[in-house]
Amino acid sequence: MRKIKVAILGQGRSGRGIHAHSLIKLVSDKYEIVAVCDPIIERCNETKADTGCDVYSDYKELLKRKDIDIVLNITPSNKHVSICREILEAGFNVLTDKPAAEKPSEIDELIELAKKKGKLYAIFQQSRFAPYYAKVREVIDSGVLGRIVCVKIAFNGFARRWDWQTLQYMIAGNLFNTGPHPLDQALQFFGGETPSVFCLMDQANVAGDAEDHVKMILTKKGKPYVDLEVSSCCAYAQYTYQVYGANGGLTGDMKKIEWKYFDPAENPMPALVEGPMPDRAYCTETLKWKNGEWKADEEEANTFDYMARRFYDRLYETLANGAPLAITPEQVRMQIAVIEEAHRQNPIPAKYGKAL
Repeated sequence: MRKIKVAILGQGRSGRGIHAHSLIKLVSDKYEIVAVCDPIIERCNETKADTGCDVYSDYKELLKRKDIDIVLNITPSNKHVSICREILEAGFNVLTDKPAAEKPSEIDELIELAKKKGKLYAIFQQSRFAPYYAKVREVIDSGVLGRIVCVKIAFNGFARRWDWQTLQYMIAGNLFNTGPHPLDQALQFFGGETPSVFCLMDQANVAGDAEDHVKMILTKKGKPYVDLEVSSCCAYAQYTYQVYGANGGLTGDMKKIEWKYFDPAENPMPALVEGPMPDRAYCTETLKWKNGEWKADEEEANTFDYMARRFYDRLYETLANGAPLAITPEQVRMQIAVIEEAHRQNPIPAKYGKAL
C-alpha cells in the first residue's frame, strides 16, 4: 500500500492533537508525515520525535518541496483561505480545517483554483462520520418514526472562553468554531437544497467580541425543520439529538440513543368525534409502543478518533484511488452561506477588528 506523504501547517491544538495524532496513531499504514510547520517552532518537536519529519517555522519554505502529496492547512481560521490559495498555487493538494472560509464566494474561488491547477481541495468535516449521527440517520431512514416533523440538534455546554477563538476578526465565535460540526449534519436533512435561516446570537461568557450562544431554525417546504443550538451558557445540557415524528420519536447524546414508535396498522386512528366527547372525556388511548436503543461500543465511544479515522480512510481512497470526496467543497459552501446569513441577522459590534 502506497503511503500518502503529508505536510502539516500548524502544530497547535488541532494540528498536533487531532491531525498529527490521527495520522500517527490511527492511519499510519496509509499516511506518512514528512514535514510540519509552526511559527512557534518548538511546537513541532513532538511530531518530529514521533516521525522523524522535517520541521519549519515558515510554511513558504516548506512549499518549495517536491515530495509532498497533500498539505494540511491547520492554521488559525482567518488564514484558511489565503494559505489554501498559496498551497494550490504552489501545486499541492490541500486539506483545510474548518471553518473553510468566512464567505461562500471564497469557497467558489478555491474550487475554481483547484480545478485550474488539477489539484484536490478538501475540507476536514469529520462529524459526518460520527457514530451517533449515523444511528440517527439510520432510524429516520428506516421509516419507523413516520413523517419527520422536527430534528433538534444541541452542541451545548457551559464554559467561559478568553482565547483567539472569541475574536471576530479571527473568524471565530461558536458558529465558526463548533458550528461547522452540527451544521454539516443538519444540512444533510435538506437533501442538497438550501434552507431558509432564522438565527439569534448572544454573548454570555466570552472575553472577546464574538458570540458564544447560537439558536438557529432551518426550514424548507417539504422537509422537517431543524432546530440547532450551539451554546456555551447551557449548564444543563440534556441531549445531542431529538427527533419528532408522526409515529414516534428519538432522543440521545453521543454515547446513547433511544427511540420509540408505534405501528399505525396496529394502532389505527380512532374515528373523528365532531360533537361532545362521551362522559366529557379527553382523548386518551394506550398505544402499543415499540422501543429501540443504541449504545456506543468501545471504539464508537472515542468519538474524535472514530470520526478522524473514517475521514482519513475515505480521503486516502480519493488520493490513492481516485474515489470521489465524501464531503465536497460544494456541500461546505452551503454551510458557509448559512453562517454568513446568520451573522447578517445578528451584527455584533466589533471591539478588536472589523465586524463580520
